[in-house]
Amino acid sequence: MPTSITPPLPDFHQRQVLLDHVRHTLGFYHPRARDPSGGFHHFLKDDGRVFDARTRHLVSSTRYVFLWSMAARHFPDEPAYLDHARHAVTFLRQAHHDPASGGYLWLLDWDQGRATALDRTQHCYGLAFVLLAYAHALMAGIGEACAWLDETFALMEQRFWQAEHGLYADEAGPDWVLAPYRGQNANMHAVEACLAAYEATQQVRFLDRAEQVASHIVRRQTALTDGLMIWEHYHRDWTPDWDYNKGDMSNIFRPWGYQPGHFTEWAKLLLLLERQRPLPWLLERAEALFERAFDKAWDPVHQGLYYGFGPDFAICDERKYHWVQCESLATAALLGHRTGKPLYWDWYERLWRYCWTHWVDHRHGAWFRLLSRANVSTTDEKSPAGKVDYHTTGACYDILRVLPR
Repeated sequence: MPTSITPPLPDFHQRQVLLDHVRHTLGFYHPRARDPSGGFHHFLKDDGRVFDARTRHLVSSTRYVFLWSMAARHFPDEPAYLDHARHAVTFLRQAHHDPASGGYLWLLDWDQGRATALDRTQHCYGLAFVLLAYAHALMAGIGEACAWLDETFALMEQRFWQAEHGLYADEAGPDWVLAPYRGQNANMHAVEACLAAYEATQQVRFLDRAEQVASHIVRRQTALTDGLMIWEHYHRDWTPDWDYNKGDMSNIFRPWGYQPGHFTEWAKLLLLLERQRPLPWLLERAEALFERAFDKAWDPVHQGLYYGFGPDFAICDERKYHWVQCESLATAALLGHRTGKPLYWDWYERLWRYCWTHWVDHRHGAWFRLLSRANVSTTDEKSPAGKVDYHTTGACYDILRVLPR
């Protein structure tokens, strides 16, 4: 749970404050999370104790590459960060990459240098994070990641891209036969990965794909709902599947309901895309998505954004997740910078006050993962599979893009 003594709130309009906060967050993982036998531990308690030393998830493995590659670029005075990035890339390539299928193992058991596949399902969501990882490794100076980046994008295009819909399919078996499920989440992270790949290589094909996918999700697909909001789940023909995972609150990658955190995350990506391609609809959609998220999901009593709400606007999951607040923080700053409207900077400051009080672990470092509606921690697992504070540090780096030097 949050500590009883919270330090005074610093000025998060200052670059050094953001950088100091990132260092504090990284301190939770450095050096305790590193596994000398390969990669990093994915399951850590609030105090940093490892509670599962063998299970490795593709999402955590890729996000560790992001974590340390970005740290190496922003903190060159700490050489361990670049070494961590190389260690993480090596594990991704040697343990998760499956030469037989050309894909990446979704879940594996790691036992002192030996990987055993636990789940060979191929997920476009996972490949998007592989692409993101290699792009950031390349930007950190790990040159061999360039060929792997190209290879991964080609694999996504060959196995998941559906030209007739202009979007990526979501899931395939080990034999690459596509499942009928379609989802927006994989496509959102494909946009994120393509933007990073463009930044790393300056190859316009990545920008083209990011624009195409973004337009189809935030314009064409929203026309099938209320014209503004993004539904999560779809049938094979990309018509909404209103019942997929309904009543199941356990699926962290495919939750039912509208996801306000994805609204603000999409808004952030649209603004990042606009920097490269100033299309008029990008800002318009970004503002609309941000407004709808806060209008429908802000908790006026305990603060923070709820996790999800249904088509009738009733809250279907009142819990608070760290990543939802993180993405909303970053988007508020980017919108404030882009538009000059005080409204967005007001939200930025309000969110930081809330997160500083309830989410930041001022004792051990990093952020808590999951809180109740009343902001009480419901688990002592700070970083299970999928977290590794990718959203936390990533939000800070996105904010640093717009703060004056």
